[in-house]
Amino acid sequence: MTDKKTTHTAIDERRRGILKVGAALAGVAAFGGSSMVWASSNEAPAIDKDTLVIGLDKGFVNLNGVVAGTGDSDRYTLQVFDRLFGFDAAGTLQPSLATRYEIAADGLSYTYHLRPSVKFHHGGTVSADDVKFTMEFALDPANKSARRAFFAPYVEAVDVLDATTVRFRLSKPDGAFHNKLAGYLPIIPRNYGSDVPALEFFARSPIAAGAYKVVSLSADGNLLELERFDGYWGPKPAIKRIIFRAIKDASNRVNALLAGEIDLVVGVPAQDFSRLNGAGNFSAVSNPVAAPLMVRPYTTDPQLPLSKVEVRQALNYALDKNAIIKTVLQGIGEPLASGISRYYPYGFDSSLQPYPYDPAKARELLAAAGFSKGFTTKLLISSDNPKEIAEAVAAYWSQVGVIAQIQVVDYATWTIWNDTRRTTPMTVQQVANAIYDPSHPVGGLFVKSGAWSDYSHPEVELLFTEAAHTSDPAGRGDIFRRISRILHDDAAAIFISEIHRVYGRKKNLEWVPTSGTAALRFHEARWV
Repeated sequence: MTDKKTTHTAIDERRRGILKVGAALAGVAAFGGSSMVWASSNEAPAIDKDTLVIGLDKGFVNLNGVVAGTGDSDRYTLQVFDRLFGFDAAGTLQPSLATRYEIAADGLSYTYHLRPSVKFHHGGTVSADDVKFTMEFALDPANKSARRAFFAPYVEAVDVLDATTVRFRLSKPDGAFHNKLAGYLPIIPRNYGSDVPALEFFARSPIAAGAYKVVSLSADGNLLELERFDGYWGPKPAIKRIIFRAIKDASNRVNALLAGEIDLVVGVPAQDFSRLNGAGNFSAVSNPVAAPLMVRPYTTDPQLPLSKVEVRQALNYALDKNAIIKTVLQGIGEPLASGISRYYPYGFDSSLQPYPYDPAKARELLAAAGFSKGFTTKLLISSDNPKEIAEAVAAYWSQVGVIAQIQVVDYATWTIWNDTRRTTPMTVQQVANAIYDPSHPVGGLFVKSGAWSDYSHPEVELLFTEAAHTSDPAGRGDIFRRISRILHDDAAAIFISEIHRVYGRKKNLEWVPTSGTAALRFHEARWV
């Protein structure tokens, strides 16, 4: 009979081995190596049912979920942080740190009633004062929070009514405010037990109220270890320990999974989907993430050809979306019709059809716009996306006389450029689903005030303002369906595909990705 001490020693040895292998893989990836080949075994690898090891495509820069952008924070925040309300697996809002809320008749205040006696990871009790501190932290320009843009135009003040009641006062209505709190405001404690400034402290060692707490983050950001928080107010996860390991090369991630050293990997290349599903003890999972893939044009500069609707429509007609999905995306995707994904709970106009492939129509529209001989332009793409997407787009456009010179920009630089509207004249872009409300892509990409927008349409502006005064999902759905139609007809972007994210996992890991989002959640994961 094996005693408990021996068992824990074996587990610790396995963990140390995983970390060493992960470090080696990350080192190979850092030097661009992709020649490491692991043999797939048909034997079921030994499982430590207390531990889940996840291979990611990039490491961690900032662990403060109030600061980090959605694309970065999606990988860990649902484990570490909790919010007033949260989304279930279907994208429906559910009570979390708060049990109920009220909206004032004029839409200018939201009052939340907190669940009593909820504990932070350091033992403190979650209070209305912490909620106020978190919002004010997000709003402070000095903290450079990626969430600030979603709250600053609306939040006038936060009032602590008592220890378990907090009220947000708005300067103008925001029909998506409740969703935004659920997606963008993970609660952190005002009193966190350190003299280190909050911005610096929470970046590497966040304290929150989620189901897992941070144990350590490596100096290079490539290894993050979490441990189950046994003081969590909700159901306790079955898995005690989660290890995130950055393995930047996609082939190395898949090979590490097949070697049994990683339990689950994200960002599986489309070409490896069938390979994993035929590998005996492994499987691949495709999940639509409501993050439409498009080329976003800069349309407000009259000197650019893209300012003409006929040109934008022509670029849509010139693309064979089905062929791009079949070849570049290996069949994992769906032709995109508008800037609002069909996987949002509401707001997509289901009667819309994607632009068909019609190069003759494209040439006709280009001629009508004064570009019968085409034109030369530039197309930016982040290193986070496969260059083949831009290459396929450029190849199709060249057939109608539009020559697109591709510029690949590293992800960090591209993000800075995109946030400051320097990805002109157009860029390949996706917008993740963080709040299950179409105000996220529309407000970010297609109105004048958007974080990345260089597009404006008078009717969209009016409808978006109307949506700000409408909080019920049915009413918001009707408004955004109208917006979706305009975005399609006006060719607000060159629409390519719905994005399906592919994960690889060991078959005896019971885990289902959350529908409609790329955010990772492991509360219900278990070994079987």
